[in-house]
Amino acid sequence: MTSKRGKPEIIFDILQAVQEGGGKMKPTRLLYKSNLSHARLKLYLESLVRQQMLAIEGGEGRNLIALTQKGYSFVAEFRKMKALIESFGI
Repeated sequence: MTSKRGKPEIIFDILQAVQEGGGKMKPTRLLYKSNLSHARLKLYLESLVRQQMLAIEGGEGRNLIALTQKGYSFVAEFRKMKALIESFGI
């Protein structure tokens, strides 16, 4: 049985998906990759843009979600923390 993702894991999954997409991704693609409903993804995106981890680029209905330097840093630090936790078997 898998456990539910907490807020930090969801944020990591969103940021990691954008990073794996080359640092930019269309919103629809991110919706599929993040495995969230449209409403929940929208809330997370608004929060991550406010926190300057993501930026919205483009215009005229051709928006791209872009990972900022702060977002890249979060992904790197979260990976380190995850590896540390797993090394203790937690």
